Amino acid sequence: MAKLIYVTNMSLDGYIEDEHGAFDWFPVDDEVFAFTTDLLRSAGTFLYGRRLYEAMAVWETDPALAAKSGLMADFASAWQAASKVVYSTTLDAVPTADTRLERRFDPAAVRELKATAGSDLLVGGANLATQAFKAGLVDECRLLVLPIVVGGGKPGLPTGVRADLELLDERRFRNGVVHLRYRLLGQ
Repeated sequence: MAKLIYVTNMSLDGYIEDEHGAFDWFPVDDEVFAFTTDLLRSAGTFLYGRRLYEAMAVWETDPALAAKSGLMADFASAWQAASKVVYSTTLDAVPTADTRLERRFDPAAVRELKATAGSDLLVGGANLATQAFKAGLVDECRLLVLPIVVGGGKPGLPTGVRADLELLDERRFRNGVVHLRYRLLGQ
């Protein structure tokens, strides 16, 4: 059975966006960027909420991004290679290939997808991840913790959900970012 892995960048105080909805405080760094590309490449399907999907779709819809560097081309290739499921009640269509639009998050359908997938699934977007956590579907969390305190905003981890975790791996990057990989116990 494939794992459902929640991946997110977050500030040291636990936010993925500051109180103004910005996330431009993420330090651009080749080492972290290459690591993230490898993480994307390990999965066959991405589950996204609308906002994250729209932010990520540019890796397919804007070829100028991939043309900027070899690292960016590699990231674009890894992103495009995966299937995507986008959960949105407001989108009419999706502009990227191998992308399915779903109107609502259906835990039973995600369980079936996990049971039949040939490789792991990544879930991104705090609101969608919260639904997956509440349904008991998340197997791992992979957090890239940034060396910044933003003081408030959108939490990177669900509120109102208790989960016991086991640390599986950690890695410190030269720019101060730390990757933490946890397995959810009882999943």
